[in-house]
Amino acid sequence: MKTPTCQLYLISPIDVGGDFPGQLAEALGAGPVAAFQFRVKDIDQHAAARLAEPLQALCAAHDVAFIVNDDVALAKRLGADGVHLGQGDGDPREARRLLGPQAQIGVTCHASRHLAMEAGEAGADYVAFGAFYPTTTKVVEHHADPEILTWWQGMFELPCVAIGGITVDNARTLIEAGADFLAVAGGVWAHPEGPATAVRAFGALLNDQPAG
Repeated sequence: MKTPTCQLYLISPIDVGGDFPGQLAEALGAGPVAAFQFRVKDIDQHAAARLAEPLQALCAAHDVAFIVNDDVALAKRLGADGVHLGQGDGDPREARRLLGPQAQIGVTCHASRHLAMEAGEAGADYVAFGAFYPTTTKVVEHHADPEILTWWQGMFELPCVAIGGITVDNARTLIEAGADFLAVAGGVWAHPEGPATAVRAFGALLNDQPAG
């Protein structure tokens, strides 16, 4: 089967305890997912590592890249597939030195062409633009226009990720604008019919795109 030109990148909710491993298993079993970002806040590394273990195993079983948000040391400890850096989370060059040449390093670039070019020059594997839509997952300080995806695709080979309030209902605009990945949190975990239904719906949308 041909890989869609745009793929699904799941972002975890902040609470990944309780029944979340079951939700993740359901989501990953429902259709192709390229990557999963482990995003927890305000807990120590030992607790984060314990929470990550079953999720990382699920990702490995489904051949899904396991990316740690913000924390290079935790990514190294877990042997994660990569790390996603916010603008205040360190230099991609340093992350590369610590995690090695195979690690996937992504950088949040908000709505800034300049930050994205800097990230590319620093050796990032992908850049993330957003937020494109209102989101309840985090406070939105930066609003991006889909046109930035089209501009990036016309200028650079490096993949770009669209993030921020993305749902099945609003994703098509971002796919058509040129996103290589859709980073989705609430659009999957808060879907009224459950994460598996959401992943299947995204899969149908992504497979419906014109070949790039």
